[in-house]
Amino acid sequence: MRRTAIHLISGLAIGLLFSTIAQAKTYRAADFPLRVHIFQHSSHSHYENHYLEGVDGEGRANLYENGDPRGFDYSYHCANRMMNSIGYETFRARWKKPGRLELLLPAMGDTCELKVDLKDDAYYRGDKAVREEPAAEFKAWMIAHQYDPEHGKNEPVGVEGAGDPSDTE
Repeated sequence: MRRTAIHLISGLAIGLLFSTIAQAKTYRAADFPLRVHIFQHSSHSHYENHYLEGVDGEGRANLYENGDPRGFDYSYHCANRMMNSIGYETFRARWKKPGRLELLLPAMGDTCELKVDLKDDAYYRGDKAVREEPAAEFKAWMIAHQYDPEHGKNEPVGVEGAGDPSDTE
C-alpha cells in the first residue's frame, strides 16, 4: 500500500513537471523587431502565500521603430519584475495591438505587456534626471554617434561616460 502511494505521488509529480515544461513558451527574437530603452519605472509587487503573483507599475521609455526614436509613458502588469535598461541596453518588443507593446524579458524567459502613451518627443538622461527633447534632435544625435539598436549598433561611438543615453548636457 505504501509503495503504491509513493509511486502515485511520484507519477503525479513527474506529470506536473512535464505539463509545466510543455506549457512553457519559447520566443523567437526575430518576432520582436522593435527595441525599447527603459529609463525608469515604479513597481508594486503582489504576493499570495509568500509567492510573487505579479507586479504592476508605470514608467518612461523610448521606442525605436523604423529608425526613429519616440518617447512613451507606460503602465504594466506582469508576472515578473521589470528592470531599467543599463547604459544603452534595449529590450526587444513588438506591437500586440495599437497602444499595447509586448516586451521580451529574456532573463525571465517571459514577456510583459505595456500599455503605452506615445509622445512626439524622445527621452534622454541629463543631469541624472530623465528629460525630453524633440525626436528629430535625438535622431540627429543617434546618427552622429552611430547608435541604432534596431540594427545591432547598441553602443554609441564617441560618447564619454557611455552609461547615460544621449547625455548631451
